[in-house]
Amino acid sequence: QVQLVESGGGLVQPGGSLRLSCAASGSIFSINAMGWYRQAPGKKRELVATITSDDNTNYADSVKGRFTISRDNAKNTVYLQMNSLKPEDTAVYYCKLRTSLFDYWGQGTQVTVSS
Repeated sequence: QVQLVESGGGLVQPGGSLRLSCAASGSIFSINAMGWYRQAPGKKRELVATITSDDNTNYADSVKGRFTISRDNAKNTVYLQMNSLKPEDTAVYYCKLRTSLFDYWGQGTQVTVSS
């Protein structure tokens, strides 16, 4: 009964910033990585950023230099700091917890970048 609860989405103007949070709870064992994915209307879900258990990070080319993924192990929470937002960043953002056996997904949070 692992749960991932996301928060922090909303409406922001181009060039603005937003921080997403994803808190995990339940019986969590052997976390391999946590990450963020997004899906825009009519498009495939794509990887945004990941962070491994040994703190290695990876980013999609489209967000490098603008987004930062981080985690707080004590709170079982992963964050996505999004700066210099563009209209093409508009999507539903999902967090993912990857363990040695299963993947778990959050409910998704809407991010809209528009003037």
